[in-house]
Amino acid sequence: MNRYAPMLLLLAAVWGASYLFIKVAVEEIEPAPMMAVRTLLAAAVLVAYLLWRLGWADTQADLRAAWRHCAVLGVLNAALPFWLIAWGEQHIDSGLAAVVQASVPIFNAMIALRVLPHERLSGTRALGLAVGILGVAVVTGIHPGGGWWAVAGAFAVVVSSLSYASAGVYGQLAVSDTAGPVLAAGSMLVGGLILLPFAVLQLPNSTPGWEAVSSLLALTLLGTALAQLVLFRILALHGSARLSLVTYLMPGFAIVYGAAILDEEISVTMLGGLALILAGVALASGALRLRRRATAPARP
Repeated sequence: MNRYAPMLLLLAAVWGASYLFIKVAVEEIEPAPMMAVRTLLAAAVLVAYLLWRLGWADTQADLRAAWRHCAVLGVLNAALPFWLIAWGEQHIDSGLAAVVQASVPIFNAMIALRVLPHERLSGTRALGLAVGILGVAVVTGIHPGGGWWAVAGAFAVVVSSLSYASAGVYGQLAVSDTAGPVLAAGSMLVGGLILLPFAVLQLPNSTPGWEAVSSLLALTLLGTALAQLVLFRILALHGSARLSLVTYLMPGFAIVYGAAILDEEISVTMLGGLALILAGVALASGALRLRRRATAPARP
């Protein structure tokens, strides 16, 4: 499947469903063991894919050559944000978590302005960053019946967005010469190994129910392994600019899943915060440009 629209919709659908899977699984499985299983099983699937495509010798050589990049991405793109999202969803709805995560491009732009010399801050871009941060503040301040724990949960997801954004900028700087599936497999493996000792300390006292186990398996196979392959396929065929449009679609899927399956509330404040975040993303990324008033030509 090489067509852009079906792949983009598939990625948005499976990423949007990931918040639902996490919300169901975290009711019975602590964040560390859940995400350790997620990353290690996804790593096994992705390594098997590499072995099928490249063979043992090339897979081993490619992973060894990229181990530094995989180590950094294993922290910033796997272990840390995965754990923070799962912890946050212990206190907030899955749809709200997805809305907060839509802020990743906002933080990506802010970091890029600091570390990438070719990035420039235009007036439109500055307005977009301000609008996006305002949207993050709106959704972080929502109290959906959880009081200050809900605020803490939303803030944890904000920090996970910052981690994902850091990983994106690092990838842009350092890993352009490494194949995407190699980075995906290596970073998942590193992330799982980081989480493993914490997972051992938080093993459940009883066997989780079928809903939690099936949600974890769906999160691993669909929301992680399949999503990583689709992501890098879109990146290779259509570029990062078109890939970034998934930001606009993913929260909608997550909100619908949460409302339809978990009976989560869709509040006006949450939708308003989402609108502000997406407007900020559009302005900061250049997808939406403000029209300038035409000036009259000077008379001779």
